[in-house]
Amino acid sequence: MSQLFTGLSAFPLTPADGDGVVDTAMLGILVERLVAAGVDSIGLLGSTGIYAYLDRTQRRRAVAAAIEAADGRVPLIVGIGALRTSWAIDLAHDAEQAGASGLLLAPVSYAALTDGEAAAHYRAVAGTTPLPLCIYNNPGTTNFSFSDALIGELAALPGIAAIKMPLPAGEDYAGELARLRATTPEAFAIGYSGDWGAAPSLLAGGDAWYSVIAGLLPEPALRLTRAAQNDDSDEAAAIDAAFSPLWSLFKAHGSLRLMYAIASRLSLPIGDPPLPIMRVGADILAAVETALDHLGACQAN
Repeated sequence: MSQLFTGLSAFPLTPADGDGVVDTAMLGILVERLVAAGVDSIGLLGSTGIYAYLDRTQRRRAVAAAIEAADGRVPLIVGIGALRTSWAIDLAHDAEQAGASGLLLAPVSYAALTDGEAAAHYRAVAGTTPLPLCIYNNPGTTNFSFSDALIGELAALPGIAAIKMPLPAGEDYAGELARLRATTPEAFAIGYSGDWGAAPSLLAGGDAWYSVIAGLLPEPALRLTRAAQNDDSDEAAAIDAAFSPLWSLFKAHGSLRLMYAIASRLSLPIGDPPLPIMRVGADILAAVETALDHLGACQAN
């Protein structure tokens, strides 16, 4: 199995101004923090990285800045989701030329896609560069859900090496992993997003945690990852419990909004969310402060 799509993949915000111009210096600082923490990979321009709100020029600037900051020390997986297949292909070429290690592709669409349309989209994009590609199964933002049959079909294609899954219904991680592995190649990596499912998904045998919170708080996220990878369920549960207030806020208000609040608490000037998304109010910000204090206190004990 490719090591690229295993372990902790941290997804940083993409600092940008109100016109969508990326602050490359600040992005470099965020990437350097992740490199210093020792994350396994960096997921650039994911949903947390506001890829859908940035044009091709700004996405190219972001990739170049991140590659320069990482300096080959940590692999970068670059999100290339776009409305048109031709645009996604262009973004794949941009990422390859900049020095990315892998690609992350969501089936972005205005009109609802059929399975056949999604399959054609992935075939076209996966074959356009030698970079390994991870399927981004994120029905919460794309309104497209991958069937087991479609995952199996795409996993057999050259170039498609992994999938980033949402949390399973009923939290049946072991059952879902067994079902998917029965229809995908042995080397195909299956990881999860949805931070509150990190501990159970890794303990059940998931290959990767595609983490929002690790984009700003990589150290405790890495400790949780390593505990679960080492099958230390007690330690993983303890760290997960320390994160619990943050997970509750993520569920209630959306992780992207909360990440801007956390960045402010950390005195990281990353700008405001892209309109029409707005910063959370004072009451939620106070709850974020309390949750971060809880995490810090628990981690110190």
